Amino acid sequence: MKADFGADAVRPKSANTIPIVEHYVRDYLIKRFGQQIAEDIKPLEIQKWLKSLNETGGLAWTTIAKLRGLMHRIYKVGILHEHVAENPVMHVETRSKSTYRAIIITPAQTVEILKSQPSPLHYTLVLTCAATALRSSEILALRWADVHWHEGRIQISKRWAKGEDGETKTNVSHGYVPLHPLLAGHLRAWQRQTPHANETDFVFPSLRAKGKKPLCSSVFVADYLRPAAKKAGVHIEDGQRFGLHNLRHSLSNWLVNKAKVEPKTVQGILRHSKIQTTLDLYTQEDSDETRAAQGEFLNAVGMSATVN
Repeated sequence: MKADFGADAVRPKSANTIPIVEHYVRDYLIKRFGQQIAEDIKPLEIQKWLKSLNETGGLAWTTIAKLRGLMHRIYKVGILHEHVAENPVMHVETRSKSTYRAIIITPAQTVEILKSQPSPLHYTLVLTCAATALRSSEILALRWADVHWHEGRIQISKRWAKGEDGETKTNVSHGYVPLHPLLAGHLRAWQRQTPHANETDFVFPSLRAKGKKPLCSSVFVADYLRPAAKKAGVHIEDGQRFGLHNLRHSLSNWLVNKAKVEPKTVQGILRHSKIQTTLDLYTQEDSDETRAAQGEFLNAVGMSATVN
């Protein structure tokens, strides 16, 4: 498995994924099947175990589906290296539909959240995330050199993970998001104020760390974003998942359901990648259409004038 998930793998995994895989293998697969011979493990035995993880262990079916997929992958690698002859996991079924429903923020609530931000740094971070639907790790990794002012787009070529730059989540994630003039104006205004405005500096730096690393998203969410959202009327229960990623969900929801933007255009802005999605469905995220769609959202949150 180390060869399959390491640097020499055909499909190398990200720095975030590898520890999760190791956790699943160590704490689930080895714990249950570590003393058995791989070829002696039967499909029904696997099926019953996976079902028990949900019924008695309380594990979500989405997580169980990942365990099945990982076990399936292990057997495929085993067959490739001629350690086993058959893959019993092929006959095992699980449920994989998630019950998770993201909290959606309306443009009006976004305005109130922006008003609650204590500094231009936090204000611009929320606005940029809301208008571009960048993932938290992507927006933290942004340097000023990634902002292509004259081209009207922002380059996404990395993500911030475990204290360093890493590869983007998927091949589709590596690309560009539109930069509408309204958003560009606010980013320009922030660049004039930040003490870290060089091309290689982080767009959203940790001022405490003197710009040597980006701000901590979890601290920002806990101290500023979550309280501001509750104040804006967003219903968030204790322990309920909420963060910058909800801004991503919210933009997608608003563009499709309210602005009636073509789903393909929205897919280009979000750079979504699914198993069923192929690269030929990936739209040109720097086109006039995607910038116009972003402008629709910026106008909806009251950004009706370009900031010079």
